[in-house]
Amino acid sequence: MKTSIATVSISGELREKLAAIAAAGFDGVEIFENDFLAFDGSPRDVGRMIRDHGLEITLFQPFRDFEGLPEPQRMRALDRAERKFDLMGELGTDLMLVCSSVSPAALGGIDRAAADFRELGERAAKRGLRVGYEALAWGRHVNDHRDAWEVVRRADHPSIGLILDSFHTLARRTDVETIRSIPGDRIFIVQLADAPLIEMDLLYWSRHFRNMPGQGDLPVVDFMRAVAATGYDGPLSLEIFNDQFRGGSPRSISVDGRRSLVNLMDQVRRAEPALQIQVPQMPDRIAVEGVEFVEFVASEDEAVELGRVLSSMGFAPAARHRSKEVTLWRQGSAAGGINLVVNTEQEGFAHSSYLVHGTNAYAIGLRVADAPATVARARALGAEIFEQTRGPGELPIPAIRGVGGGVIYFIDGALANVWDVEFEPLPTHPAADAGLMRIDHIAQTMNYEEMLTWILFYTSIFRARKSPMVDVVDPAGLVRSQVIEGDDARLRLTLNGAENRKTLAGHFIAESFGSSVQHLAFESADIFATAEALEKLGFERLAISPNYYDDLEARHGLDAALAERLRALNILYDRDGDGGEYFQLYGPAFSEGFFFFEIIERRGGYQGYGAPNAPFRIAAQKRHIRPAGMPRA
Repeated sequence: MKTSIATVSISGELREKLAAIAAAGFDGVEIFENDFLAFDGSPRDVGRMIRDHGLEITLFQPFRDFEGLPEPQRMRALDRAERKFDLMGELGTDLMLVCSSVSPAALGGIDRAAADFRELGERAAKRGLRVGYEALAWGRHVNDHRDAWEVVRRADHPSIGLILDSFHTLARRTDVETIRSIPGDRIFIVQLADAPLIEMDLLYWSRHFRNMPGQGDLPVVDFMRAVAATGYDGPLSLEIFNDQFRGGSPRSISVDGRRSLVNLMDQVRRAEPALQIQVPQMPDRIAVEGVEFVEFVASEDEAVELGRVLSSMGFAPAARHRSKEVTLWRQGSAAGGINLVVNTEQEGFAHSSYLVHGTNAYAIGLRVADAPATVARARALGAEIFEQTRGPGELPIPAIRGVGGGVIYFIDGALANVWDVEFEPLPTHPAADAGLMRIDHIAQTMNYEEMLTWILFYTSIFRARKSPMVDVVDPAGLVRSQVIEGDDARLRLTLNGAENRKTLAGHFIAESFGSSVQHLAFESADIFATAEALEKLGFERLAISPNYYDDLEARHGLDAALAERLRALNILYDRDGDGGEYFQLYGPAFSEGFFFFEIIERRGGYQGYGAPNAPFRIAAQKRHIRPAGMPRA
């Protein structure tokens, strides 16, 4: 599998783009003409620079408004093409993209267009060059790959071929199965892009909202399955127009791009095993069986305060690490309870995380069937492997770097005894269990421009799907939220993207110096019993406005007794269209006011996360922490 990316897909000047593309492991690059025109070196300099990076030029593009023109415009278009052929010779590439005409002067007719391309093919062949024809979704006369193929077929010239672009096909909802009848050797290059499903003008949608395969909602896998069935074995190239990417890190966007292609073709290979698709071999996407632990790092003083909060939720110190300043807090049984680890080491990676971020949940441990296989897949997809020196008796737990530079550990059957091997049990305390059963979800807060990166990261490594994006209303602005959820919901991650530092999420990012876990949600089987148990343990509930409960009773038609019970315990409530119910109880913010705990109960198959309650929860949190310096909306 040969991978390529168009220079228009990432930000920066040409040298910076090429360095990022090469570092990400691409084989080739499409030269977008504007990037070349803005460069201050000669075409030969550009070609040499590309080859010095170990890349080849897979395509020069775009050449516009060529076919179907009357004279004298037709001859001028052929002369323009000759100029571009001169340039291609100096650059050192043999393929040029011609996109279907949008010129008002263009005349329709498949035969007329085919005749134009036949002549262009003759001129290209004399120079050893090729020309690919692409149907723009908004083309004046040709806007469908089926018509573009018919033009190429009738041109009947070896130097004229078809260029397929997933966006142009899928945006118009063209049947991808029609691709399967096209001979693979007549497809000169395949360009790939995904996009969120948005009803808008095709040109505007294309120019601003494309993203990497797997980051959007288009059936790109189905498109590539059809392409693979043709026998096509040329480059797969990303052509992404995205306002967010234009302002992002070239290196990060390039890594995302290559990850998206490898993940895409791995899915195609598994769906089409008879085609023997060449793609890096890796294990299949990994099912997460649950959250084994979450690890906090804190100073000794802050660990005492964190311990008070944990105790007030029914957790108890269960074990102490045999060689490190690390304590295991647990609620429930060792086999199926909740494990929280508090690390107060003064050296190593955890301490470095504390120095940068303060007290934070820097590591997550996930239960998987095969930990080495999980890391093998992550490595094949470009994830950063995490390793540090192990102390005496410590197990080799595979891990990768995650959001905000944190760590994701993988625990399988061979490592399930980690708590017995590495930890010494502490004297048992009287049971103070509050009925918390497991971690329902982990909320990670990040800058909005990072969200697509981490959505692709999680969905390419794990057997998980993404939910539609929702807007969470903060009194100071919007926060974009998207859920990553495993097939059986044993993995639930809410990714919250902040653009405004006045929002609670944005302030968290600013104060913690980067993306991180902002809250943990624990599941209870009976939230009212849990709330009563927490009250006896001294748990401080987040105070919700009484006005919320007056509206809640009217909006949902709640029984007055239930509404009063919710009010008395500061429990928030939501209901879905199928009768599922969701109950939420929050503690006040911890760690300088920005990390917090949530307790939830799901009834009747409720699958959401209480998004309608977010404005009221956030307002209550801001009231609680404003004396500590939270800016007003």
